[in-house]
Amino acid sequence: MDKKDVKSMTLPQLEAELVEMGLPKFRAGQVYRQLFGKLKTDFHHMSDISVSLANQLSERYYITAPQIASKLVSKIDGTEKYLLALDDGNIIETVLMRYEHGNTVCVSTQVGCRMGCAFCASTKNGFVRGLEPSEILAQIETITREHSDEEGFRVSNIVLMGIGEPLDNYDNVIKFLHLVNDKMGLGIGYRHISLSTCGVVPGIKRLAREELPITLSISLHAPNDAIRDTMMPINHKYKIDELLSACREYQKICGRRISFEYALIDGVNDTPTHALELAKRLKGIMCHVNLIPVNTIREKNFKKSTKNSVNLFTKTLNDSKINATVRRKLGSDIDAACGQLRNDHMKNKV
Repeated sequence: MDKKDVKSMTLPQLEAELVEMGLPKFRAGQVYRQLFGKLKTDFHHMSDISVSLANQLSERYYITAPQIASKLVSKIDGTEKYLLALDDGNIIETVLMRYEHGNTVCVSTQVGCRMGCAFCASTKNGFVRGLEPSEILAQIETITREHSDEEGFRVSNIVLMGIGEPLDNYDNVIKFLHLVNDKMGLGIGYRHISLSTCGVVPGIKRLAREELPITLSISLHAPNDAIRDTMMPINHKYKIDELLSACREYQKICGRRISFEYALIDGVNDTPTHALELAKRLKGIMCHVNLIPVNTIREKNFKKSTKNSVNLFTKTLNDSKINATVRRKLGSDIDAACGQLRNDHMKNKV
């Protein structure tokens, strides 16, 4: 019998499993607290589980526990970037970012990515598979265990902005959101979670019906289809007007402000004219534009916008009554941009 992934189960699912084994229902609560609250990675290390039960569970289930393959720490701001080796040997990235308001973890949702965005290193080595709910959750748990000696350490915010397109792994991502929010586990509130998508329109509409009070973040990066077509293959399927229509529908249902990510690329999408066009498109949407001077990707020929261009673009949006700020760049000395560290690892492996 193939073992089942116990950390991808909700409490009701685990209860049903253990009852089927002939065990009392309350045993599931004990196991669940050890798995998700105490972050145990071995049934035999669970304090309130008998050896006999631990043996039974070990025969039937496995506990996802990635190994840290590499860890880089920024000397500039303390950002930590991890390469995690999954049980099947695949490698993913996750990042810990420290802010005054708390610790934020950026998680990956897939091994590789099939979206093909021109400015993103994540797509460089292609798509392998979606991550299981337990594998997304394990990224936060691994960092939490890594800082177990740090008094008061807690992950307070999550951004699904690492490797992969979250809405391309929809069911597993939704299950992860429920698991990470569970008060018997990490108990991270939905309002402290942001999900970023390149614009998978059916996924946005489906997510709206979940009515989860998370923050939806749209990787827009262009004010018109002509420019976005050259940067983001998803735009050939879902044009900007269709994408923004889905955003308006999402906002009508969920009542939440939407964040638009916009990577500024010198000479491509960073002029005041582009800013005015963007402002016109976003009119009527309760939103915030997060401006990102593009990270240099060695494999791509993109240059970061000048400081003057960034300032003028920001001012033009704000003057047009579109709230916009420039994202603070963290971990610049450790290749903290998504996918870069994994790409280097893959190169060295060949």
